[in-house]
Amino acid sequence: MVSAIADMIGDVLETSARLLELLSLLQLKRDWTSAELAGRLKVSTRTVRADVAKLRSLGYPVDARPGVAGGYRLAAGTAMPPLLLDDDEAVAVAVGLGAVATQRLGVEETSLTALAKLEQVLPARLRRRVAAVREATSVVPGARPPLDLSVLGAVAAAIRGNERLRFGYTTSGGSEGVRHTEPQRLVSWGAIWYLLAWDLDRDDWRVFRVDRMVVQAPTGVRFQPRAIPADNVVEYVVWRVSKAAWTYRARVLVHAPAATVVAKFRIPVDIEVVDEFTCQVEVGSDHPDRLALWMTQLDLDLEVIDGDELAAAFERLATRLRRAAGGAATA
Repeated sequence: MVSAIADMIGDVLETSARLLELLSLLQLKRDWTSAELAGRLKVSTRTVRADVAKLRSLGYPVDARPGVAGGYRLAAGTAMPPLLLDDDEAVAVAVGLGAVATQRLGVEETSLTALAKLEQVLPARLRRRVAAVREATSVVPGARPPLDLSVLGAVAAAIRGNERLRFGYTTSGGSEGVRHTEPQRLVSWGAIWYLLAWDLDRDDWRVFRVDRMVVQAPTGVRFQPRAIPADNVVEYVVWRVSKAAWTYRARVLVHAPAATVVAKFRIPVDIEVVDEFTCQVEVGSDHPDRLALWMTQLDLDLEVIDGDELAAAFERLATRLRRAAGGAATA
C-alpha cells in the first residue's frame, strides 16, 4: 500500500515537472512540432498531446497546428496566465522594473507593484543577485535620483496588501521619529516619491517622502482602506507638499492667457482670469529667492502685485544678472 502511494506521488511529481518543462519550451520558441517536443521531453507524441491538454485546462492558450507535421505554439490569451522565468530572466525583469520606476514614463507605480509581486516570490539567491546589481550600478549625478528600491518595493507591497506600515522617518527639519500608518498611494513627482497614508498616531492624513523613510519589519496587520479626501490623488499630494507648505506667498499678474500659464506651471495653481491675454496667479515657496529664479524660467512677462518678499527677491536677482552681464561686457 505504502509503495503504491509512493509510486503515485512520484508519477504526479514527474508529470508536474514535465508540464513545467513543456511550458518553458513553449515560451522559448514560437513553434514546435509534436516530434520535437516529444524528443526534448523524452516522451511519446501521445503524452505531448495529453500534457498540452492539461496546460490548456490551467489557462495557457496553446494553439495546435493540424497535419502530419502538426505542432504547437503558445498564443496570446484573454487573460494572462502565470509566466515561467529562469533565473537570469527573473533577475533581468526585476532590475528592469526597478529602472523603470525611476523614470517619468507614466508607469512608475505599476512598475513598483509588479516589482513587489516579483520580489515576494524570488528565491533568496535571486534577491541577492538583484541587490548586487543595484549596489554595483552608478548613475550620472542629476540624471536619476538614487532610489532605495527595497523601500519602494516594501511600501508598494504594503499598499497592495492593505497592511499597516511602520517606518522611521526624518523630517525636513532633521528630526527623527517612528510613524505607524495605513499606506494608501504612492505618487511620483519629478525626482521624488511620496507616500499618502493615514497616520495612526496623529489620526489624520499625512504625506511622506519615501527617500526619508526606513521601513521596519512587516506588521502583518490588515486595514480597511479609507476614502481619500480628494477626487484626484495626485493633485491632493502635490497640494500637500507644495502649496500647503509654502512659507512665502505672493500674487503676480501674468501677461499671458490662462491656458498658457496652466501649461507652464508644473503644479496646481489658483488662476484668476483678467482678460483674454492676462491673468493673476497665486504662487509660493519656502524661499522667495528660489521662487524668483524659478519664475524667470517660465519665459513669461509678469508683475508682482502682492508680495514684498518676492519683489525684493526679483530685485536681488536682477542686480546679480546685471553684474554678470557687465562683467562679460568688460571682458
